[in-house]
Amino acid sequence: MAQFPPGFQDALRDLMRWRRDVRRFRTEPVDEALLTHCLNTFMLSPSVGLSEPWRILRLTSAAARSAALANFKAANADAIAGYDGQQAQNYSRIKLSGMREAPVQLAVFCDESTTKGAGLGAATMAETRRYSVVCAITQFWLAARAEGLGVGWVSILDPERLKRDLDAPQEWRLVAYLCVGWPEEDSLTPELETVGWETRSMTLPIEER
Repeated sequence: MAQFPPGFQDALRDLMRWRRDVRRFRTEPVDEALLTHCLNTFMLSPSVGLSEPWRILRLTSAAARSAALANFKAANADAIAGYDGQQAQNYSRIKLSGMREAPVQLAVFCDESTTKGAGLGAATMAETRRYSVVCAITQFWLAARAEGLGVGWVSILDPERLKRDLDAPQEWRLVAYLCVGWPEEDSLTPELETVGWETRSMTLPIEER
């Protein structure tokens, strides 16, 4: 097993620290070769049974993006209705999506029906296919951040509605809606912490059995 030098290890930890969920983007385009370079890291990711179940739809048309944004607005309205008082006010102040500005938008799905891998490792825990997609997204995110790109994960969406609007196969399950582009600014502090919504825990909850 290859062992990397301390300088690389420190740089990798710094990269992880700088991997922020970006919601504020500049509108300038992302070079296609750079985007492809980052997306190719999906193919380096581990997957259960080597099933490689990730499927990506890139939203380039005005119609597709408009449908996704309308989806977010409806889901966000429902979400804010679940809060009251000061928490509702705090929620309304948070920018939860970069969908208006981000030049690149990707809907990342898991193909639940893939025969690749012959079901190895997924027969008892089918959700491991989706976990594999999350692993691949993490690698893409780190690769993008290393190039100076920002990535934002939009989770306030109706996944079934989005699947219908994008005409995705029924067997696919939405894992992530990603906004990608050049961030307005860099920060080590998550925005949710900046606005006082929540604080990061510095203690890892490990118990022994």
